[in-house]
Amino acid sequence: MFDWEEKPELNITPLVDVMLVLLAILMVTTPALIYEELIELPKGSKTKVLQKSSSIEIRIDKNKKVYFKKDTFSLGEFPDNFVLISSGYDKNSPVYIRADRSLSYGDVMFVLKTVKEAGFTKVSLVTDG
Repeated sequence: MFDWEEKPELNITPLVDVMLVLLAILMVTTPALIYEELIELPKGSKTKVLQKSSSIEIRIDKNKKVYFKKDTFSLGEFPDNFVLISSGYDKNSPVYIRADRSLSYGDVMFVLKTVKEAGFTKVSLVTDG
């Protein structure tokens, strides 16, 4: 039998579920949107030319001979000579160390430490590849 006194109840649970799913989708996709504005940069003056700093290259062969420019040093006499020679160079110029692969790690680190102690901060080890 049908009761006319009975009041229907509105079930809003599916509505809340759908709205939460839509909110989650919105929250996930919003940070991925990229807004791109076209800007035109001002023209700079080309009156000042930056001087390229010369790089320094140090080579170490498999016989533990260290080559710096046209000079050749043994591994033991390199530190003192390098400190004296490098006093005329800019300490911000990059230093590249090329070492033979058969050398021990300690020998290469000895030269690296010497270059760092001379005041150079931009020191790199050059590899093949």
